[in-house]
Amino acid sequence: MEWNILANQITGIVFNIIYTGIIIGTIIVILLDNRNPVKTIAWILILIFLPLVGLVFYFFFGQTSRRERIIERKSYDRLLQKPMAEYQAQEPLNIPEEHNRLMHLFWGINQSFPFDCNQIETYTDGYSKLHSLIRELSKAQNHIHLQYYIFEDDPVGRLIRDVLIDKAKQGVEVRVIIDDVGCWHVPNNFYEEMRDGGIEVRSFLKVRFPLFTSKVNYRNHRKLVVIDGCVGFVGGMNLAWRYVKGYSWGIWRDTHIMIKGKAVHGLQTSFLLDWYFVDRTLITASRYFPRIDSCSGNALTQIVTSDPIGEWKEIMQGITMALNSSQKYFYIQTPYFLPTETILAALQTAALASVDVRLMIPERADNQFTHWASRSYLKDLLKAGVKVYIYQKGFLHSKMMVSDDSLSSVGSTNIDFRSFEHNFEVNAFIYDQETALYMKDIFIRDQKDCKQIYLKNWVKRPIHQRMIESVMRLLAPLL
Repeated sequence: MEWNILANQITGIVFNIIYTGIIIGTIIVILLDNRNPVKTIAWILILIFLPLVGLVFYFFFGQTSRRERIIERKSYDRLLQKPMAEYQAQEPLNIPEEHNRLMHLFWGINQSFPFDCNQIETYTDGYSKLHSLIRELSKAQNHIHLQYYIFEDDPVGRLIRDVLIDKAKQGVEVRVIIDDVGCWHVPNNFYEEMRDGGIEVRSFLKVRFPLFTSKVNYRNHRKLVVIDGCVGFVGGMNLAWRYVKGYSWGIWRDTHIMIKGKAVHGLQTSFLLDWYFVDRTLITASRYFPRIDSCSGNALTQIVTSDPIGEWKEIMQGITMALNSSQKYFYIQTPYFLPTETILAALQTAALASVDVRLMIPERADNQFTHWASRSYLKDLLKAGVKVYIYQKGFLHSKMMVSDDSLSSVGSTNIDFRSFEHNFEVNAFIYDQETALYMKDIFIRDQKDCKQIYLKNWVKRPIHQRMIESVMRLLAPLL
């Protein structure tokens, strides 16, 4: 018996030494990784106070495996030849002076070409966007490229699937990219029916066990469509019934745009780059980048992408510069507000400089943890003079920005750590007064369905509510 007790004691000591060594070793690895200090501190706190849970979460979600470039430089240059030629063939662009630096930033770090003569049509509900998408898909003659984070097996998904199969049977090339985690609960036979119908379907960064892999972190959150190289869709809406129907407690309020014109080449480049990643096939034929001579609109537009692979955080840096350049106002809609220190400081600085900065977020969200964390940042904004509006009519999923009657942006990017640092995202930046005024009007109309919050009332919230929000804020870089 004494030997058994001694053996158990020795085993316990050895286990504690190994366990403590793993915790300390993991903390050293995190420190040596030289990641964002806020994120580093968050991981260390979890490992210290919840070591077992912290180890599990770090193993599955925290590792920053050194990801290789999606495509080699030579192949990327080949892909850019057609949009570059179209860009160079344009008449000299009338670039707004106040946004000249922003456009050159995107050009320099993202190889994003600004194109003029684009027509922009905006949708603020799922029904109108779906109706327009089906109409344009039915007109396709050459190819359809469709990419969504979520493509559900429900009435909306099946409707689009059937339209795509019909077009494939007519001889139209149809390629589809879905995100493997965004669609992990969709039955595989749903996509097999598409493949059997002649559609090429690929999953982005496929994972075998979605709940147990660090690959969950790096998802393709883009939502875009390219039709015959001259019509494109981009924005916040996926293909699912809830984007049309909403929830039992309110509507689904979102923003999506259709682009007709040369800027679609930017969406095409984004799609074909992702297609190379999922299929290892480089598509550069000129028919995917048709010459567009007639001007259908006046909107000067850049398509900007961001990803966790490159050296820069393109969209985050662009939003920061746009905030710093704003003179009169800057309005933002986002479903999740977990800003990086850079974005938070830019919002506060603009407001302190007498810019009319307004933020709109939903009163209820589809992710309670991120929603709690979002609310913890509002006091910091209110103290600087940012006006905060809480949307009450339903779930606000819109990712829209508008500034100074001259700049607007719509895309897939949320104002949060995940969009800025982990996801593959795409936004259209539009330098056009007519579009900006339209987006501004949308924001003002949405304000009627909001309540504005004020600092003097916000700080009086119950202590338990503030505590929960503050704890979630510690985890914000990891959510």
